[in-house]
Amino acid sequence: MERITALEQITSQLKDELVVCNIGFPSRELYHVKDSPKHFYMMGSMGMASSIGLGLALSQKRKVIVFDGDGSLLMNLGSLVTIYNQSPQNLVLVVLDNECYGSTGNQCTYSSTTDLKKVAEGVGFKNTILYTESEDKIDFSPVLDMEGPVFVHVKIQAGNAKVPVIPMEPEEIKERFIREVQGK
Repeated sequence: MERITALEQITSQLKDELVVCNIGFPSRELYHVKDSPKHFYMMGSMGMASSIGLGLALSQKRKVIVFDGDGSLLMNLGSLVTIYNQSPQNLVLVVLDNECYGSTGNQCTYSSTTDLKKVAEGVGFKNTILYTESEDKIDFSPVLDMEGPVFVHVKIQAGNAKVPVIPMEPEEIKERFIREVQGK
């Protein structure tokens, strides 16, 4: 499954959840398949989507979905330990794993030899889910019903969809998202 397909399938099942999306092509693809004021598209800070999502989940009651990449998660593995120890019941961390740094030139990551789901379980995550690359359909409803924190490992094909850049300035993305979070 391609990342854009996984994003499309998962977001089609979301309702009122807040979304934090990893930098680069994942954010561009999410914007292309389903733009929403509920989505925070990261424009920088590689490796920080999980930490931003954690802070957001701790600050309010709405469910928070974080779309992260394997490369970004590997850059900030400490976030898994912090997420587990803070234990926000409203956080779902979705790692879209294409075994490469897709936004910086497709350099290989170590997720081909490191099982990220087992890493999350080793940290202590009770609810972990794996969707394999060969699956045609992602049923995300069981994930949305789980008490967090939830770790979802989605194996995807390498490559980026040919989608344009997000036609908003970072400040506009931030301000629009803040208004949504504050209910204004």
